[in-house]
Amino acid sequence: MKRHLRTYSSSWFQGCLILLSGSLILVFCLVFAGLILWPDPHVLLRALTSEEILFAIQLSLLTSLVSTIICAVIALPVAYALSRYHFPTSGFMGLVISLPLSLPPLVAGIALLIFFGPSLFGDILRFIGIDIVYTTAAIIVAQFFVNVPYLIRVMRSAFDSVHPRYEHVARTLGATESAVFFQVSLPMSRQALLAGLTITWSKAMGEFGAVLMLAGATKMKTETLPIALYLNISTGDLDLAIASATILLAISVGTLLVFEHWFGSKRMV
Repeated sequence: MKRHLRTYSSSWFQGCLILLSGSLILVFCLVFAGLILWPDPHVLLRALTSEEILFAIQLSLLTSLVSTIICAVIALPVAYALSRYHFPTSGFMGLVISLPLSLPPLVAGIALLIFFGPSLFGDILRFIGIDIVYTTAAIIVAQFFVNVPYLIRVMRSAFDSVHPRYEHVARTLGATESAVFFQVSLPMSRQALLAGLTITWSKAMGEFGAVLMLAGATKMKTETLPIALYLNISTGDLDLAIASATILLAISVGTLLVFEHWFGSKRMV
């Protein structure tokens, strides 16, 4: 009798959890389906092929690709150093590097605006003829600043999962530190790298707050897809705003599918 009651209680609890999960998923599906099904298909297609949206797509693709490449170049050695080498300031460095992850993007954006604007560093850059604020370069800088901590975190976890014994064996066979990194640690972290780069690129495509602060919201100049959504919803052009949102939604879905394909069995993030 007690066993029967325990089984019934367990089944009831399990059923409630499944029902709650299913209800939440249904709400998400209905919300996103409404975004896609609300506009007339012909109007949506016309908005998707408009000059403004095509410009926003091209600019978003260009800046996100460049910023992701820069993130990879910086994140790989930093993540490896934090994972493999222990020095007095390693904990502090890890804390500072992770700080942008907990900051609202608008705060990161205004910090960048001050750094590249009225600060001494900004004055030096302008003196030598380099102006970052309200340019395409500002978009790349903002995307990099917000996203590189995420990639460092992912890659550090990936390097932590590689057993140091493999690297030690490589060293005993005469491999240098750089050879160990490129021939042992990096290949064994390949899946994490691909997954991290994919998510980093997707986050760069959707970055809004920091880009808005540093690059501004100038139509057909610094107008990425999130900026296009913001500008058009502000002016009441719902069709173009929905077109931008639909593209960003498609990118997010595609990114998650790629992530699950490459990295679904190894939950590191």
